[in-house]
Amino acid sequence: MIDAPFMSEEALLARLAELKQEHADFDAAVQALALSPLPDMMVIGRLKRKKLALKDEISRIEDILNPDIPA
Repeated sequence: MIDAPFMSEEALLARLAELKQEHADFDAAVQALALSPLPDMMVIGRLKRKKLALKDEISRIEDILNPDIPA
């Protein structure tokens, strides 16, 4: 996790784009593993938890960038 409140808007936007790409990559990996003949549910669970952590960080950064928009 980063110290987002002290980053410039440009740095936050760059980090946000990076996190969204990572989130999409984890999503693709989860989908690919789920379609395999014998999916490893422990690996899928681990990837889903990482994906959720990324989503939480994405939300925090979006809140910093758009503080006036209610959740």
